[in-house]
Amino acid sequence: MKTATRSKEMLTLAEVCAEIKISRSTFYEWRAKGCAPKCYKIDNGEIRVSRDDLNQWWSERRDAA
Repeated sequence: MKTATRSKEMLTLAEVCAEIKISRSTFYEWRAKGCAPKCYKIDNGEIRVSRDDLNQWWSERRDAA
């Protein structure tokens, strides 16, 4: 059951930036260039990234290195 909860975890932009150690402005630059993790915009306009999408994004970066 814990796996199902973990896979639905949604991170805030601040959490994502802290985890990958970048500034918010860098995240927005990457997003504009199409190289940021997949984002979801919620009703209040805030951006969220799913844990699964962030992990997938990390895997793709590792494979490209």
